Amino acid sequence: MDRPSVVKTIVNALSEIMQREYSEVTEETRLFEDLHLDSTSVLTLLMALEDQTGIEVDPESLQMENFQTIGTLADYIEGNLDVSV
Repeated sequence: MDRPSVVKTIVNALSEIMQREYSEVTEETRLFEDLHLDSTSVLTLLMALEDQTGIEVDPESLQMENFQTIGTLADYIEGNLDVSV
């Protein structure tokens, strides 16, 4: 899965979870400040991304830095895709 596909998967999952369209987001869009995610929505997002990408999220490997922006979350997902291949 290439970078644009990972970002699109994240945006689609966010739209589904938050029940709204996110057509104007970029990799710099902040998850908490700009999209108003909370801890519950982050967990729901991670479960959706596990289902859609086939990755397994290790809770011990998660850091707040992974959830700063769509781009940092894409970095985390890409890193886990590399491991699962």
